[in-house]
Amino acid sequence: MSKVLITGASRGIGVAAARLFAQRGWDVAVNFNSSRDKAQALVRELSGLGVGAVPIQADVADPVQAERLVRESEAALGPLDAVVCNAGVALPQQLLTDTTPDQWRQVMSVDLDGVFYTLRAAVPGMVRRQRGAIVTVSSMWGAAGGSCEAPYSAAKAGVIGLTKALAKELGPSNIRVNCVAPGVIGTDMNRDLPPEALAQLGEDAPLCRIGGAEEVAEAIEFLASSRSSFITGQVLAADGGMVI
Repeated sequence: MSKVLITGASRGIGVAAARLFAQRGWDVAVNFNSSRDKAQALVRELSGLGVGAVPIQADVADPVQAERLVRESEAALGPLDAVVCNAGVALPQQLLTDTTPDQWRQVMSVDLDGVFYTLRAAVPGMVRRQRGAIVTVSSMWGAAGGSCEAPYSAAKAGVIGLTKALAKELGPSNIRVNCVAPGVIGTDMNRDLPPEALAQLGEDAPLCRIGGAEEVAEAIEFLASSRSSFITGQVLAADGGMVI
């Protein structure tokens, strides 16, 4: 049975991805930072599907905790076949000049540094085994930039660059590295948007709606699975056509 670690798996896209991986027979390490009750409830749900599932608390913005996360995942489930770097945070929309250094660092530390720390810990095991799949989660703003979303856009653009660099670096070790770039998705991350603004964003997409977390999860699981065995270094936009 294949093993996957999903960071930020206690809410939103992470929950949907964990459920989908489990439904398709993967053992899942459910990473969370502060939402312990939600993570434990999710693990009970996944275990009911007959797969292995374990909740592991770690703040991926801390390199020591990210290292521990990978080690505990491997100890609980066995060698990892895939890692999904999904953990992320966002600020309310605001001008760059209204963004404090602490806010900038908060977004960078989770959305970009956390990917680096997690993969720095996970990659050596994959290289030793000469196999594995990595899926990072960026955003349409990482590809196109978003007005009043400078820190988030910058961090998510960094994730895309890191993905492409690692695809070249790890390809000779038979490790694939790909990225999913969601558009506007109906998750808690967008809960502060006024309903009319969310509706307008949906209308702006060629598919004329916002996306669901389950739709993004399908893209993530595809890129982690053997169905994408000859795909690496790619950014799969799950954004309803917002960035074409």
